[in-house]
Amino acid sequence: MGGGAGGTEASRHIHLILIAGAAAVEDVLLAFSRLVLSVSFTLRRKSRSISPRRYKSRSPTAGRHKSRSSTPKRYKRQRSRSSSLSPTHKSSSPNLGSIDLKNASEKLNKEEEEKKRRQQEAELKLIEEETARRVEEVIQKKVEESLNSEEIKQEIHKRLEEGRRRLNDEVAAQLEKEKEVALFEARQKEEQVRKEKEELEKMLEENRKKVEEAQRREALEQQRREEERYRELEELQRQKEEAMKRKKQQEEEERLNQMKLLGKNKLRPKLSFALGSK
Repeated sequence: MGGGAGGTEASRHIHLILIAGAAAVEDVLLAFSRLVLSVSFTLRRKSRSISPRRYKSRSPTAGRHKSRSSTPKRYKRQRSRSSSLSPTHKSSSPNLGSIDLKNASEKLNKEEEEKKRRQQEAELKLIEEETARRVEEVIQKKVEESLNSEEIKQEIHKRLEEGRRRLNDEVAAQLEKEKEVALFEARQKEEQVRKEKEELEKMLEENRKKVEEAQRREALEQQRREEERYRELEELQRQKEEAMKRKKQQEEEERLNQMKLLGKNKLRPKLSFALGSK
């Protein structure tokens, strides 16, 4: 991180030095620019220097071309066909030959001018390339001289040291900021854990109370059911005892009744016997 930022700072300083070197060779660029302009102006002036004879020879031809171009093609074909058929138009052939000769001369002049123009453009291009190359060499030389100078080296070293110090300060500030953020987040997390623990303990206490209440109710219900069962058993025992008591009493009554009946049966023969003796 530190190396990348230091390299960026150094690159920025070197860029500023390059700009200063480029400004230092402004006079060289100006001299070469003047040279290019003078050569261009000379070549263009040469390309425009055409003899008046050519202009004179071109003007009637141009007028003749206009007059010929204004005539319809049909009329041209008729004239060419009539001139080829009739022998009376043989006298016009010298004029046609001179026209063709002028056309050929104009064509050659145009080709020569085009060739000169291309040659001049090529020369201008070569001059521009050579100028750019020389300017680049001068700039490179000036930059190297500037970079190799002790003053520039000291300035670069000074700015690099300043950049390193500034970077160290920024890193320290960033680390301190991150530390504060980490402490704040740790406190928040600790507070959250404490709250969650309290909520959990509260929930466990409520659950414990609910369980105890449920157990108490269940115990009371169990006790009630046992007491009710005990009462039912007591009632059954009482009913059973009463039934046994009634049964014994009934058996006793039956026994007494039987005894009474037996006693009556014993007395009846005596009475009958007594009556018979009388």
